[in-house]
Amino acid sequence: MDSYTFLIEAEDVGIRIDKFISDRLPDYSRSFIQKLIKENDLTVNNSGIKSNYKLKAGDEINIVIPAPKELDIVAEDIPLDIVYEDKDVILVNKPQGMVVHPAPGHYTGTLVNAIMYHCKDDLSGINGVMRPGIVHRIDKDTSGVLIICKNDKAHESIAKQLKDHTITRKYNAIVYNNLKEDEGVINAPIGRHPVNRKQMAVNPINGKEAITHYKVLERINQYTYVELQLETGRTHQIRVHMTSINHPLLGDPVYGPKSDRFKLKGQALHARVLGFVHPTTNEYMEFEAPLPNYFTGLLKKLRNM
Repeated sequence: MDSYTFLIEAEDVGIRIDKFISDRLPDYSRSFIQKLIKENDLTVNNSGIKSNYKLKAGDEINIVIPAPKELDIVAEDIPLDIVYEDKDVILVNKPQGMVVHPAPGHYTGTLVNAIMYHCKDDLSGINGVMRPGIVHRIDKDTSGVLIICKNDKAHESIAKQLKDHTITRKYNAIVYNNLKEDEGVINAPIGRHPVNRKQMAVNPINGKEAITHYKVLERINQYTYVELQLETGRTHQIRVHMTSINHPLLGDPVYGPKSDRFKLKGQALHARVLGFVHPTTNEYMEFEAPLPNYFTGLLKKLRNM
């Protein structure tokens, strides 16, 4: 456990407290400092404040950095398909059927368990002990590339890019029915389903903005092979959006038809491309995860029908 004390001089008056502390303690991210403020581990004149508090002359800041919590999640030696890795980030091609992070019913065998074994202590802690390094996720039955952050600086950079909708995320999918247009945009807010709270739905009243771009790659009998690009990233966005225009994903056990003639293990959806500005070099980088065998095999079956 570490502690710090700062006494505010005239030249620091008016500065936001989280900025002031991050400038003086550069080893700690602004998000971490805001968490200290929220949990009253950072006080001003022995009183709790908010992150937007502006400093006054004579303020005394006291900070207690709590000892890091031991992770309850066990590191597991699970093989990873690593697309790219450096000291800031690691990109992994997640297989269909793997859960991204531990949750009730899935405390082992997740991507986090595997990443913890591979990266040891080099993972950002912003999302807590259950999701170290995880800045975004894809569904259990969606395969493809996602990024894990090794430190808080990288995490904050990627999180901001996600918030600003500047990260490139392209998916390949197979949907029911033939799309009439070769390309288009679905702009429909997504929120909790008004009746089934375990599902998401297009919800104009309580939903958040959600935008998906689609492009037809191939029409195969009564199915369509498509590329989808996310502008936003709502839960189940692609699955909900495509269902809303009468083109549910093939194999989707939640939003698609109950019967599936191909007996798939989940929706035919693959996160193929991920592009972002590197948090340290500031260079744009783009990576691609090739279509997995289950996906190419399904395309072959459809073409041979």
